[in-house]
Amino acid sequence: MSDNNSVRAPSPTPSDASALNYGSEFGGSMVSAFSHASQNTNRSQGRNGQRVRADLAGLANSNHRTIRVDQVDDVLNMEVDENQAPGQKMYIWGTRIAVDVVQAQFKEFINSFTAAQVDEDETTAIGEDGKRTEMNLNEPYYIQRLAEISISEVPVLNLNLGHVKQFKESLYKMIVSYPADVIPYLDMVVNELFESLHRKLLLPIEVRPFNAEQTKNLRDLNPEDIEQLITTSGMVVRISPLIPEMRGAYFKCSICNFPTECDVDRGRIEEPTTCTNCSNSMCFQIIHNLSVFLDKQVVKLQEIPGDENTGHTQHTVNLVVHGALVENVHPGDRVSVTGIFRGNFNKVHPAKNALNAILATSIDVLHFRKMNQNRLHDVNDGSYLTEERIQEILKLSKEPDVIHKLCGAIAPQIFGHEDVKQGLLCQLFGGTRKPTKENENRSKLRAEINVLLCGDPGTAKSQLLQYIYRLMPRSQYTSGKGSSAVGLTASIAREPETKGVVLQTGALVMADNGVCCIDEFDKMTDSTRSILHEVMEQQTLSIAKAGIICQLNARTSILAAANPIGSKWDQKKTIIENINLPHTLLSRFDLIYLIIDPKTEEYDRRLAQHLVNFYVKNEEQEEVQATVDIGLLRDYIAYAKEHINPKISEKADQALLQYYLEMREAGKRAGHITAYARQLESLIRLAEATAKMRLSEWVSKEDVDEAYKLYMNALRQSAVDPDTGYVDVSILATGVAESTRQHAAALSEKIIKLFSAKNLHQMSVSKLLTEVRNDDTTIDKHVFNEALQLLTKEQKINRAGDKITLVA
Repeated sequence: MSDNNSVRAPSPTPSDASALNYGSEFGGSMVSAFSHASQNTNRSQGRNGQRVRADLAGLANSNHRTIRVDQVDDVLNMEVDENQAPGQKMYIWGTRIAVDVVQAQFKEFINSFTAAQVDEDETTAIGEDGKRTEMNLNEPYYIQRLAEISISEVPVLNLNLGHVKQFKESLYKMIVSYPADVIPYLDMVVNELFESLHRKLLLPIEVRPFNAEQTKNLRDLNPEDIEQLITTSGMVVRISPLIPEMRGAYFKCSICNFPTECDVDRGRIEEPTTCTNCSNSMCFQIIHNLSVFLDKQVVKLQEIPGDENTGHTQHTVNLVVHGALVENVHPGDRVSVTGIFRGNFNKVHPAKNALNAILATSIDVLHFRKMNQNRLHDVNDGSYLTEERIQEILKLSKEPDVIHKLCGAIAPQIFGHEDVKQGLLCQLFGGTRKPTKENENRSKLRAEINVLLCGDPGTAKSQLLQYIYRLMPRSQYTSGKGSSAVGLTASIAREPETKGVVLQTGALVMADNGVCCIDEFDKMTDSTRSILHEVMEQQTLSIAKAGIICQLNARTSILAAANPIGSKWDQKKTIIENINLPHTLLSRFDLIYLIIDPKTEEYDRRLAQHLVNFYVKNEEQEEVQATVDIGLLRDYIAYAKEHINPKISEKADQALLQYYLEMREAGKRAGHITAYARQLESLIRLAEATAKMRLSEWVSKEDVDEAYKLYMNALRQSAVDPDTGYVDVSILATGVAESTRQHAAALSEKIIKLFSAKNLHQMSVSKLLTEVRNDDTTIDKHVFNEALQLLTKEQKINRAGDKITLVA
């Protein structure tokens, strides 16, 4: 570095005329510190229109790199061809990286790189018609990306570092080893190239690298990664409120009004002590509306459940998000994060200069990539789908047996349960969400479908839950015994940046617009189950804790599994008596399936053959079991939920009305209640979901017929009175069958007459039951208890322990 023709380029800071300040000629306007702007509004423009890149400015420090400089830089120096940029060289401070060489190599990369193979979410670009089209991989890839920026006017160039490594490994190493220094110069190259090819944008383009080779789990991050570019993945569990962070302070002398500007140095602003104009001391006051502020947000990232090693708890790390990336992720999102791993010193005492030797680590985010288990893209809507994929989806929807094919794609490894799988498919599609503005004067109408699976142990209930959890992007899996009310709703935490109290959302809120799978539902405590009543019907979650009063969205479909009391289903008892669940909760499930082992030789043979086929290679059998690809199924559901909102046709309206009246009339004839208003609403949601499966804009009569068939099949399993064999919805609505209620009413009259006949005013429960059974030996203890409850409610008797007293 002793070359006389070379000079050092200082580490870029906001005050220097460096790449970090690139874009000052765009003439931005001053923005207030606390003004709320949209995602496309950049609040990093200051008083002079000077733009500071939010995620890099003020973070590079010329004295920070003392680790591994020699061994890394020597390798880089040997690989860099400095003949690419002849003449005087500028080097990044503390390194042997020539700025001109880096820019020349990166410009060549942008102009010439063609991608032989790209990830699924990188194959399309926005065309001139505003639609996504397939990119031509035989032409320069990033030139096409610049053309996309010209159309969309979103000043962000996502840079796949895997492409950079294919092009020139030394350039890749420089970006990864010194991201805070190198990336700003890449911004300059991209903006100059863009202006030469297209036009000047209002805001300069930012290069956002992702897919670094140093992809690590959260627990594998170590001191060697500090100040380097890393990629990791996890699930967002908490986000902080928007924090306005000052990046440039504007001071004015209170005596002579002489202005002075101060930059932030590692999070600190030193107020000037003496005015250079009038020489007075301690006379400065800060002018907030002329200072430069940037958006900031702290995101807590946790390891994805299942990725941690055996016996280990899930690690967490704080992500620091700036600028346009603020509010890009929400709790429950699974994301791949690329950023700079930071080690921050903490003071031992605020009044002392001593620093704690233990660093607090965080990641300054440069790029977010939403991930869907094994596939990476934005899964909240169907906007990422290509025209070819959409045509494939539309072709599948026109097949006459499309519903059967989609059902076959749900958990194909599980034998049988076709009705259950169709019900789960309806849950995944959901009903039509009614616009809020059109229903301002009406109660909120639920579109999500809730499903309960109950029955004998070992009937694949938990496997069905696990499959749905892995299939859906925004889904949460929890167990009833291991869940608390706080874990499902929200807990109180203290935000380390602002020291304020914030809510850390639980499973139900993180599964918003998704599915919350709850296993062992019957083993939940009563306090935990009580919070589900509001979520399952109103789709909201009301919180009043630690001075925080709010209502959170919980537009969540509940998929629950419950085992019977004693681990064996008793056919002589109702569902209320078999499982430990209140009727107020059961009535909120649209579909309740009873899964029982049939114990027949034919069923056992087919089940055993199905299981053996998973362990024995059989090409013919594999062809028979072929169904819709899981990737196509996921895209099909995403497309339907985003673009299809079926309306009820006139024929479907008449069919719904007719089925509801038939259910009510059948109940009257048999002396049972077979339908309430909730049953009609469930039928409407199921019909809308069936229409969505066909990608139809209208709910037809055939959809209503299919929904009615599906609903009645589930109702015949879960709401049958064991005494009469008829469907009785009163079991779900009130917890007691209508026949039991009638028997209890008749028995209550007999009990009063028995007291009068015996001329007694008090009797024990056991003696009273014996006396009653002397007249009728068929009286069940459950009916007897219902009769006592009815008499107590009517204030005809008083019950204290084992004693029953007749009220005079």
